[in-house]
Amino acid sequence: MSAHVRIGKDIDHAASVLRAGGLVAMPTETVYGLAADATNPRAVASVFAAKNRPSFDPLIVHLASQSQVNEYAVEFPEEAVRLAMRFWPGPLTLVLPRRPCISDLVTSGLQGVGLRVPAHPMALELLRVCGLPLAAPSANPFGGISPTTADHVAAGLGHVVDYILDGGPCAVGVESTVVSFMEDRPLVLRPGGLSIEQISDVIGPV
Repeated sequence: MSAHVRIGKDIDHAASVLRAGGLVAMPTETVYGLAADATNPRAVASVFAAKNRPSFDPLIVHLASQSQVNEYAVEFPEEAVRLAMRFWPGPLTLVLPRRPCISDLVTSGLQGVGLRVPAHPMALELLRVCGLPLAAPSANPFGGISPTTADHVAAGLGHVVDYILDGGPCAVGVESTVVSFMEDRPLVLRPGGLSIEQISDVIGPV
């Protein structure tokens, strides 16, 4: 962790920080995320510590494309596939039964993992270059206002993040909508960038 946080657009540097177990703030279309390697328990623990986030609050894992879902989820139900086809990349998180490669810390010991493909070109490029699934909650101290610019991140977490990838202001400004497929029927756990009506239009009542 540097005393003077670096802000820039160097995706290769950000990827090397993540592969080394460091923390990178990355832009998404919703808010800036505090990203770490979702398969590295020590890196994931540092996300919780940096945010002062309770360990029972699971993290969302960001992927480069829908084709990666089966690497990290045991099942990809047909309704979830339809939502992904319609809204990914975008502000939609799908909670699916997880594979063991995802750290227990990410899911707070739960059997489901929240997966999403963000709709931001810099985030997608970072995910492709680093080759990792990235656990990335909002890049702010727990309970604070979610950051929508690199300067917001620097003001709140600049003392603990290794690099801030500056992708400009976020377009959506609210977190993703979370839909769980861990029960008998789809369940909206958190409304966000997509409305419940938009979800229902694709898969019926939730």
